[in-house]
Amino acid sequence: MQCYVVGGAVRDALLGLPVTDHDWVVVGATPEDMLARGFRPVGKDFPVFLHPQTQEEYALARTERKSGKGYAGFVCHASPEVTLEEDLLRRDLTINAIARDADGSLIDPYGGVRDLEARVFRHVSPAFAEDPLRILRVARFAARYADFGTAPETLALMRRMVEAGEVDHLVAERVWQEFARGLMEDKPSRMIRSLRDCGALAHILPEVDRLFGVPQPAQHHPEIDTGEHVMMVIDHAAATRQPLAVRWACLLHDLGKGDTPAGILPHHYGHEQASARRAREVSMRLKAPADCRDLAEMVAREHGIFGQAAILRPETMVKVLERCDALRRPERFALALDAAACDYFGRGGGPRPEWAPRAAWLAALDAVRSLDAGAIARSCANKDRIPQAIHAARVDAVRALGLRASAASPNPANITRT
Repeated sequence: MQCYVVGGAVRDALLGLPVTDHDWVVVGATPEDMLARGFRPVGKDFPVFLHPQTQEEYALARTERKSGKGYAGFVCHASPEVTLEEDLLRRDLTINAIARDADGSLIDPYGGVRDLEARVFRHVSPAFAEDPLRILRVARFAARYADFGTAPETLALMRRMVEAGEVDHLVAERVWQEFARGLMEDKPSRMIRSLRDCGALAHILPEVDRLFGVPQPAQHHPEIDTGEHVMMVIDHAAATRQPLAVRWACLLHDLGKGDTPAGILPHHYGHEQASARRAREVSMRLKAPADCRDLAEMVAREHGIFGQAAILRPETMVKVLERCDALRRPERFALALDAAACDYFGRGGGPRPEWAPRAAWLAALDAVRSLDAGAIARSCANKDRIPQAIHAARVDAVRALGLRASAASPNPANITRT
């Protein structure tokens, strides 16, 4: 019975990156051997055990045989006769097929160290093509390791997998899991580009794929291309350490621009409603969590008006606050503003001034939330008029802030019209 550290722990240690947990492969053991040593079984599809002290995962060395479509169509075989090299052969990339023994020596039968030094993602064997989830994993690694590229032969294999329809067998939960992890990396745009390079994005997120090549007004979007704008927005969200819900909203905020009639391009008047509908459809299809789904829909619907705080009437600001349920959920509203700020900063043309609308919206929200709705209701002689009285008081509270820009500045800074 021999134990080896494998996978990400070895890879990241060689890259000089922090290692927080370890995965182990056990060669020459049976499930009974593991149980006798106090390990606790947790694997459903193949024998995986938790160490009695460290709680780290120990998997028995195994081989895999393709038995059906998709990432779940495998038959696994674990036995004491399976060698370490056979176990490593079934892994996706060479950089993940390196093992380290108890003495610290590396076992690298497939050139993983060489590819780490060359900064290359390369598949270990043709068996890579048997699991479409590996396309998403390569894309996620591209978002994490920004200086790595995909080997030409691996990219070609990924394209053939897409053409063969393998990605169409991925289930929504696994797609969401990989997307969520990729969005939380430092350069999420590279995940999208990797999927687009191999053709998978058109199958998994066609609503995002079709944004590339859609023009926008150069006055507000020097980068012109809507797809490129979205890439800049999600990267800005990553650079400012936004939570997952904000990053998801940033990815989906402009989906409606793919529906714009060709005759009015590069303008996208009223695209927000179409974007909100698309954002909800995508979130439902991929079974995104409710907080991600709801924020994405709100940001898609409201991001245009958020930037116009300096010219909005107090009545309009209050309607937006009420429509967004900002009084009951101020934290979510603040996240929506953060996503809108990423939209503002995520574009070409060099540095941009501070996004002032955020402060204006939060000031308006504070003013409205500070009102005593109960006192207003009690002072209202006609009880049927209570909702109107509360709404009017909110408008007065926002008006008292004097947030609107002067008439001498018809197009104040920070306003984007597309």
